[in-house]
Amino acid sequence: MLRRLLFGLIPMLALAGPAIAAGPRIAVVAPLSGPLAILGEQVRAGARAAAKASGAELVEIGEACAEEGDNAIAPAVVSAGAIAAIGFLCTEDLQSALPALADANIPVLTLSARSGVLMEDALKWNRPLFRLAPAPGMEAQKAVDVIAAEWATEPFALIDDGTIHARELVEAVRLKLEERGMKPVFVDTYRPAQEQQIGLVRRLARAGATRVFVGGDRGDMAIILRDARAERLPLTFMGGEMLMAADTQVKLANGARAILLPADGVTPEAIALAAAMKQAGLVAEGYVFPAHAAVTAVSRAAAAAGAANRPLADVLRQQTFPTVLGPIGFGDDHELRDNPYLQMEWRDGRFHPLGNTAEGE
Repeated sequence: MLRRLLFGLIPMLALAGPAIAAGPRIAVVAPLSGPLAILGEQVRAGARAAAKASGAELVEIGEACAEEGDNAIAPAVVSAGAIAAIGFLCTEDLQSALPALADANIPVLTLSARSGVLMEDALKWNRPLFRLAPAPGMEAQKAVDVIAAEWATEPFALIDDGTIHARELVEAVRLKLEERGMKPVFVDTYRPAQEQQIGLVRRLARAGATRVFVGGDRGDMAIILRDARAERLPLTFMGGEMLMAADTQVKLANGARAILLPADGVTPEAIALAAAMKQAGLVAEGYVFPAHAAVTAVSRAAAAAGAANRPLADVLRQQTFPTVLGPIGFGDDHELRDNPYLQMEWRDGRFHPLGNTAEGE
């Protein structure tokens, strides 16, 4: 169904800006089968839509997502004559393919691999790996920027549910805030998966907190917010990516805030793309936008590299490219120059972007 409906996406030709005359050949590496195939279809849908706009030629290559890594990917990319590869939802496959692709001078844009060690090794061995996924620490940094900008005069608290990710996130936020001279009035680890959290919200109130950053999942946040409102406590809560989950028995109430990656269109170009795909019976979700942005960036970089007779990797590292996600550019560390996280608020069944007062800090 997806493949058939994609032929109806001709109206999207104008969504990524002016078409690029020279069409580079780009490998799209994503799962074709297995439990991650649905994510692979998102990648291919976004890449195909961008290719229609840019004139790029796509070579679609599956990845096994097995623990030992897929050794067939790199030879397939090289033999196809691709100038770059995008996708790689599975870190093991990326680790397996990257050395051979680097030897062939083929830049790789991963959409999901977040391993810090992976990028450290790539830089150490001068491998052209670029990451559209956020670098480690970006979630915490965005939270710090928002808290410093909006809660500087407010007594705030930091709480977590004791899990590794939540504890590390909250500790990183605490340390960065203390570097700015901001100390919480209350720090605590709560018991997760409780039917009520009245004791916790009362302790927050006794400490004088009015703003609370929560390192915890959506179910706990929903219960904490419910109980705070039942107690009529003037508390504002903000969490992180762990809030991007389905509702449990207690639904998340309007007003919950979070530091998140945008899950759907937040730029005019992305909104237009989503609308065009909806008309064709498709949903622009998950990896559709990152894949579209990756193909667009590579296509524009290839045109610039050809015009200037420069290596593609150098252009990717030095220039900025307009995409459906907004301007995309990479630093010398091959990470995104701009933090992709946004402050968002839950209203009427979805998270909506808030004004980014911390933008650019």
